Amino acid sequence: MSNTEFSPASNTRIALAIEYDGSAFNGWQKQSSPEVKTIQSTLETVLSQIADSEIGTVCAGRTDAGVHATCQVVHFDTPIDRGNNAWVRGANSLLPETIRVLWARNVKPEFHARYSATARCYYYILYLRETPSAIMAGRTTHVRESLDIPVMHEAAQALLGEQDFSVFRAAACQSNSPFRNISHASVSRQHGFVVFKVQANAFLQHMVRNIAGVLLDIGRGQHSAGWVKELIAGGDRTQSSMTAPPDGLYLVGVAYPPAFGLSSTTQIPIFLQSSDSKVL
Repeated sequence: MSNTEFSPASNTRIALAIEYDGSAFNGWQKQSSPEVKTIQSTLETVLSQIADSEIGTVCAGRTDAGVHATCQVVHFDTPIDRGNNAWVRGANSLLPETIRVLWARNVKPEFHARYSATARCYYYILYLRETPSAIMAGRTTHVRESLDIPVMHEAAQALLGEQDFSVFRAAACQSNSPFRNISHASVSRQHGFVVFKVQANAFLQHMVRNIAGVLLDIGRGQHSAGWVKELIAGGDRTQSSMTAPPDGLYLVGVAYPPAFGLSSTTQIPIFLQSSDSKVL
């Protein structure tokens, strides 16, 4: 089953916020082969067991293999509402330790985890040290050399606004339009990590990782801060940098209109929480 809406007879709609370590999963989206382990297939198996009927889920943003989420938002329809406690505690008792349901909410039938979202926020986290970290392996991207963080931040400002981001688009991207509106982009140090934070109405496939690859090359001194603007104007993916690894990428927040009552839709990675507790 693909990430399309599943509609049983009842119109009871539940929204969940989930956190996951994507290292051992082949991305969010359920695959045709049941042997391929994904976040969606694992979550749907557990929710179906609790509901005693087949459950299909829709997510706010389909993350790739190896990508993490601290606050992915999903919705599903269920013929039997077991109650928020069952959807949280019950699901967590059955899910692997690498996936956790943070909260559950009853939402209006018109709520849609993907199409109702007004913004999504990602963190791309770098760990700078000569020796790779045994603890952070798979959860951050390791960089041995020093980086010019102020120049990286300056370069990121060229991303702001609604633009054609074809240069940062994966070849397999199926979006009808390359235009996206980035409302925030920054690069900063936080507790020994370098964090690229970017917020937009939506993202193209591999867009954040492709931008991170460019910012890394700029931080290493291979290009000037003005290179981002030049790349966007040119629109040629082949002239850009390599796609950065998935390890450091986190979906940390999704914003929705106030009418849906989902205010707690952000969660900063725990090792950064003391320095930045709010995103959207």
